[in-house]
Amino acid sequence: QVQLVESGGGLVQAGGSLGLSCSASGRTLSDLAMDWFRQAPGKEREFVAAISRNGQTAFYAESVKGRFTISRDNNKNVVYLEMNSLKPEDTAVYYCAAKITSSSENYYIDNMRYWGKGTLVTVSS
Repeated sequence: QVQLVESGGGLVQAGGSLGLSCSASGRTLSDLAMDWFRQAPGKEREFVAAISRNGQTAFYAESVKGRFTISRDNNKNVVYLEMNSLKPEDTAVYYCAAKITSSSENYYIDNMRYWGKGTLVTVSS
């Protein structure tokens, strides 16, 4: 069983930056493809970013491309989401998600198996 715990959420002004972390346990991080999703108030959960097991392939939602960066440190069992040029519409609960995969290079944007409980990011205008 994989456990995921997000941290780093908080309140930031528009145009500011914030970094999120996701700590994984129960499975070596290098076995997992990792994603970030978010859910804004009153909206459905949406994909934000994905990274392959080896960290060499990443994919982003159009809404965050060029502003957000996903990365991982398999030695520390941590995945990161660096968020820059934040906008009020980025306000959401951000979730870390994982999928066990045999592919070291593929990323996935759905059918994630394991989920964290989320961390709230609020961007004020």
